[in-house]
Amino acid sequence: MPAGPIFAREALTAPRRPSHYLLRSGYVAFLLVLMYTIRQATVGFQDVQFSGDIASFSHLIFQVFSFLQLTVAIFFATLFTAAGVAQERDRRTLLLLLMTDMRNHELALGKLCSSLLIVIVLLAASVPVFASLRLLGGVTWQQIVQAELIIASAALASGSWGCLVAFWRQKTFQILAISVLGIVFSLATVEGILAVAGPDSALHTWLSAASPLRALFHVLNPLAAAAEGIRTEKAATASILIFLGTTVVLSAVTICRLRVWNPSRSVHRLTAENDADQSKDTAPRQVHHRSVWNNPVLWKEIATRGYGRRVIWVRVAYLVLIIGIGQAIASADTDTLVLGMVSPAGFGFLGSAVLSLLLINTQAVTSITTERDMNTLDILLATDLSPREFMIGKIVGAAWNTKEMILAPLMLLTWTAGRGLVTGMTAETVVYLVIGYLVLCLFAIVLGLHSGLTRMDSRSAVASSLGTMFFLFVGIFVFMLLLVEARSSFAIQMQSFIVFIGLGSLGLYGSMTYGNPSSALTLASLLLPFLTFYSITDFLLGGTLGVFLWICVAYGFASVAMLVPTVSDFDIALGRSSNDG
Repeated sequence: MPAGPIFAREALTAPRRPSHYLLRSGYVAFLLVLMYTIRQATVGFQDVQFSGDIASFSHLIFQVFSFLQLTVAIFFATLFTAAGVAQERDRRTLLLLLMTDMRNHELALGKLCSSLLIVIVLLAASVPVFASLRLLGGVTWQQIVQAELIIASAALASGSWGCLVAFWRQKTFQILAISVLGIVFSLATVEGILAVAGPDSALHTWLSAASPLRALFHVLNPLAAAAEGIRTEKAATASILIFLGTTVVLSAVTICRLRVWNPSRSVHRLTAENDADQSKDTAPRQVHHRSVWNNPVLWKEIATRGYGRRVIWVRVAYLVLIIGIGQAIASADTDTLVLGMVSPAGFGFLGSAVLSLLLINTQAVTSITTERDMNTLDILLATDLSPREFMIGKIVGAAWNTKEMILAPLMLLTWTAGRGLVTGMTAETVVYLVIGYLVLCLFAIVLGLHSGLTRMDSRSAVASSLGTMFFLFVGIFVFMLLLVEARSSFAIQMQSFIVFIGLGSLGLYGSMTYGNPSSALTLASLLLPFLTFYSITDFLLGGTLGVFLWICVAYGFASVAMLVPTVSDFDIALGRSSNDG
């Protein structure tokens, strides 16, 4: 194959795994359940007598599915490619691949295509679901083809970016953080330039095509695009060509620089130092050793540069993004509500908080997977380190290494409250938000550690941890949209909401209880979606204290439920206890 033996192996072995079919069928089932939920939230049990109402419902489903699939495709395309190469690097199998006769394009394109295989399979599985909407009306074949091509090309561009970063940087946390921040930065930069330039600018058409969100919006709303003087066919074609061109450019850079970046300079420097030591007849040079704290895990997380010397640039980039969000909030109209739910300041805080929680979770899960892949976790067998010291060291270390991600949204919240950019926000509300956000940060850290310890494969651990966080927030966002649509007939649609929440509980149960089940984790996976549902409804009704209490109860209990068996699992891994009796 043009992509080389790496992709050929993945294409041959992937259909042999049961998870390949379960994931594909589960994704289609999720779309169908979501379709039923939206139908109950908008139509309910009423008799639909006009074909125009059915067409309007089909168009709404098409919009929700398209934007949801675009978000999922971009996120997981970036995550899978970055995590796949990072795992090869941590296990030092990348050096073995570099020693083979495979060429640069076979390595780069092979890892890219093999990582994107599951994303492309899910996109292909969704085509019949999209085609079924054509039978209801309100959607054309042209819109379906254009939407799928835009999503696929955007996923290719995102995956090529993740592949470039993974071959460029050395540390897993840097790879994942730069990949995610790069995607967010690109979208924010395009939207910022469009806001400054205005709709009458000559750059508006091309910049709109460079944004997958705007390109998809033009396809889904051709009348609105025509009002702006944009032809849907040309706009979709331009967007697809831009994304494919971006893929070609990023892949070309990766292919050209692959053996320049790899092996890393640290490998060359270590080899040169060893050769110099062996060539000298004198005594070995003296090395100054630093004193280690009573908790060596905490010392390693805080006092060393275990996550790379250039992780500071990740923090700087994140702070620049937060400053940009603050400027966007200051220039926005405070009287308008984003999606009819929250103010611009509240939406900015939510966006920065979600990004922070994803980065915090990334730091936590990679702190375990890196130890496992580099075989340093086994060294703990010869120490007297207790599970309590290990977990405290990892939790405090993850919080310390992501302190900018934790504090920046809180500073943004304090600034917006002090400026009066949110109507009706009191000191009591700010305290609730601060404590609730800190509880969610603890949940993100513990979930990352739990996934890293219970899953032996680093790639699946990263995908499970970040995937759970991602779908949790996406599910909350979709659920809030459905509740806004069903405000007038909430009691009638209660049955569909229970089905949606129940499926979320099953997915959370499968993620949290993998490898180390317990009754507490089972109870947490069942209660967390229902308590989150109650908190959302209370928020939309104007509540504050109830939202704060139930969020703390739900995510605090889930954190404790994961922490206790995680400590037990670590104790078993060290050989100090067994599962017998």
